[in-house]
Amino acid sequence: MPENNGTGSSTRSGTDRSWLDRFFLIGERGSTYGREVRGGLTTFMAMAYIIVLNPVILSSVTDVNGDVLSAPQLTTMTVLSAGLVTIMMGLVGRAPIACAAALGVMAVVAYQAAPVMVWPEVMGLVVWQGIAIILMVVTGVRTAVMNALPHDLKLAIGVGIGLFVSLIGLTNAGFVSAGDGGSLLQLGVAGGGGHLDGWPILVFVTGLILASLLLARNVPGAIFYGIVGATVLAVILHYALNLNDQVWGGGVPALPSSPVSMPDFGLLFQVDLFGAWTSAGPTTAGIILFTLVLAGFFDALGTILAIGTKAGIADDKGQMPRVNQILVTDGAGAVAGGLTSSSATLVFVESTAGVSEGARTGLASVVTGALFL
Repeated sequence: MPENNGTGSSTRSGTDRSWLDRFFLIGERGSTYGREVRGGLTTFMAMAYIIVLNPVILSSVTDVNGDVLSAPQLTTMTVLSAGLVTIMMGLVGRAPIACAAALGVMAVVAYQAAPVMVWPEVMGLVVWQGIAIILMVVTGVRTAVMNALPHDLKLAIGVGIGLFVSLIGLTNAGFVSAGDGGSLLQLGVAGGGGHLDGWPILVFVTGLILASLLLARNVPGAIFYGIVGATVLAVILHYALNLNDQVWGGGVPALPSSPVSMPDFGLLFQVDLFGAWTSAGPTTAGIILFTLVLAGFFDALGTILAIGTKAGIADDKGQMPRVNQILVTDGAGAVAGGLTSSSATLVFVESTAGVSEGARTGLASVVTGALFL
């Protein structure tokens, strides 16, 4: 007879456990199938905002030739890459870690790489980023650096990247801008005299407050609900007040002509692996590649540590089981992101939301990846 260990799972012998249980170590980590499914669903809800945010950011930037990426195509590629890589993380890394387009790397892609090269060349560098990460894992360099960094520094890296991404969000919302009088930063858009006004600011503040309140109350999917709430408010204002498109800038909250459409795979494999080294020059391309690797490298360090600690599967030194497999999958995600032109698909710290709901194994990641697809 199975003996309950007090966590809702059973301590059955290896012959009594199903192959799924043995593969994902569900019983050994004190979890259940129900907890893994619930955790995978919660992680998806917490990070689903990237389906909207990644296309919004990348489609708003022109490359050196003035070309833009298609938002519908980016949406398809974002979910395709996130779904496949997250399932791969669940099966190979066997950890409750989901992957999607990394905001830190996305900022480098949009604001540093695109202005000096065309989009296929930008995504070629993202592919090289993933290859470099995989080589660092295979040679032991990445693991050695992870072990050498102090625990507090690993945590601080995630904080720094978060602040950087927050600044991008505040700027895109029109909440802050470069100072008119030479100051580093000011409230409002450039030329606005430091004032906050307009319907987009109201929508932004409302969504931010809603998401913050839900986060404070530990509501799973708080950020996602904040985005949905802000979107609904924007749509209502747009039609109720008959606002023109210029009020909203680049993102008009108009209802789609059709609720369902076929996915557009037009950006798949639109990549140039070697063009950046010629068009932008080896020095510029090398610096951008180094920045991409650095951003992805340290972003993953803090994220993996945070998730492993939250799940109770990392030791007191921050070491994760199957860490090499996790890191290789992370590198493969960058390659996948480049091949789909959706930017590097790396580990997401929002996975801790699913861990809070009981996720402890890679089965939760398989559930999250399936929901993306």
